[in-house]
Amino acid sequence: MARARQLKIGNGLDESVEMGPAINARQLQTDLEYIEIGKNEGAKLLCGGKRLTRGEYEHGFFLEATVFSEVHPKMRIAQEEIFGPVVSVIPCDHLEHAIDIANGVAYGLSSAIYTKDVNRAFLAMRELCAGITYVNAPTIGAEVHLPFGGVKATGNGHREGGIGAFDFFTEWKAVYVDYSDRLQKAQIDRPD
Repeated sequence: MARARQLKIGNGLDESVEMGPAINARQLQTDLEYIEIGKNEGAKLLCGGKRLTRGEYEHGFFLEATVFSEVHPKMRIAQEEIFGPVVSVIPCDHLEHAIDIANGVAYGLSSAIYTKDVNRAFLAMRELCAGITYVNAPTIGAEVHLPFGGVKATGNGHREGGIGAFDFFTEWKAVYVDYSDRLQKAQIDRPD
């Protein structure tokens, strides 16, 4: 919670800023609606949840970093993609339980696990149903050198990043050129 409160919020073009604004007024409104949904569902708002409007925030779509606890996996704030600075802390008993919770949603854009145990990391990589899984890194989804698009009901279903872009944006065509200047009976025929 303390870390969420300390995040530097502001203009995303400033390299010292850790969290920029929502992309537009509609997304900010969606974020605020989800915060109200979380409170109405019984989740405990630990910090954040308010729009920032004073000073440098006056002409933007800025929202405090928001953290909920006491979130049940079936609550909407745990089941739906918010795409705002809203985090739901969901208790679990062990790694397999956490994977079940993560896989228990209709979406699968990206996932992450933080661990020093390589066996747990490989278990999570294998079992998490997501388009990309990060180990000891945040789920930023900005790996332009890798195919990325999510699974289940998230993303656009295409893998237009990395070399996957060639498949997405092109049609493959096979071309065979014979420079022998002779009519060949078959590809296995050899010229004299």
